[in-house]
Amino acid sequence: MRIAFLTAGGIAPCLSASIGALIEKYNEIAPEAELIGYLNGYRGLLLGDSISFPSTAKNDFKTLYNFGGSPIGNSRVKLTNIDDCIKKGYVREGEKPLKIASEQLKKDGIDILHTIGGDDTNTMAAKLSSYLNDNGYELTVVGLPKTVDNDVYPIEQTLGAWTAAEQGAIYFENIVNENTTSTRQLIIHEVMGRHCGWLTAQTAYDYRKRMKHRNFLPELLIQKERWDIDAIYIPEHDFDMQNEVDRLKKIMDEKDGVNIFLSEGAGQETIVREMENKGQEIPRDAFGHVRLDEINPGQWFAKQFSDALSAEKTLVQKSGYFARSAKANQMDMDLIKRSAFLGAQNALDNKSGVAGLDYKDGELKLIEFSRIKGGKPFDVKEDWYQKMINEIEN
Repeated sequence: MRIAFLTAGGIAPCLSASIGALIEKYNEIAPEAELIGYLNGYRGLLLGDSISFPSTAKNDFKTLYNFGGSPIGNSRVKLTNIDDCIKKGYVREGEKPLKIASEQLKKDGIDILHTIGGDDTNTMAAKLSSYLNDNGYELTVVGLPKTVDNDVYPIEQTLGAWTAAEQGAIYFENIVNENTTSTRQLIIHEVMGRHCGWLTAQTAYDYRKRMKHRNFLPELLIQKERWDIDAIYIPEHDFDMQNEVDRLKKIMDEKDGVNIFLSEGAGQETIVREMENKGQEIPRDAFGHVRLDEINPGQWFAKQFSDALSAEKTLVQKSGYFARSAKANQMDMDLIKRSAFLGAQNALDNKSGVAGLDYKDGELKLIEFSRIKGGKPFDVKEDWYQKMINEIEN
């Protein structure tokens, strides 16, 4: 039996741990199986670039629990974006990436493929499975849902998201100390989240929770108010810019600084429209997503607020790469192991799907590929979020 692993999309604090957990389970239920990894996601599958896991990797799987990133590499490749695959040299003119990838799996004699990624990664895996099954080759595909955005239907909690929020909070614990470097300072903490504000909201919640356990010295400049968050902007929560300017201006006058948590997707449509009106090219990836790191939402918001708040110094800091590169924390490790163990067992039983928490009932199960899709928004009606917003804005 040959079992292959593939990680794709942006990294998250679960990829290495997921590979480790799958190895751990297969050591128990299929110890003689040969394990291989396609290097750098679907790129490696298209190019036939893979690595066989030696006995050391199978024996020392726990080492992977202590690392972030992916032990087999990542890439953003969409098999149905033929032009992009040709442009990058993954396939030749006239070739279909889906067919090339399927033929490679068949050539390598893969019985089970584990894909660890978001909605795009797992829906591509479903297409591979369907293509091969339609052409007389049975391939079992089991995905694990990773993304720091926590925005995949119908997954209640994606792997790595809890860790990313915790790490973002730790990141800001250092950055916020910059408020002592000048008077009237504006600090904008830009957090990942293209269309979903969950990570920004959870990061803010985790930061304020950690802050409650700290001692302050109000007789000096170490005042709790200066370290607290003054605004949270996410795609799902509209706000009036002028009202916010007026509110934050009062805060700036009172505490000599303003701290903002900003989801990178907040205001995306406004920024893109402004760029298009100026005739500027909108940078996009293979999936058609706007490259938010290149259009700099944080800087755009900084321009809107700096002069209006009479800020003497403005600092925009991004925690994204810091947070998504971390190793999984204990909460994520528990969910990763449960998901991976369930996924491996189902794969051995020739059942395909995505092993994840179903938001309909909160039950960990193998979810049909047909139900997997992106774009799940953050529910701003969550009690913990509403309570936090009320504390911040009132």
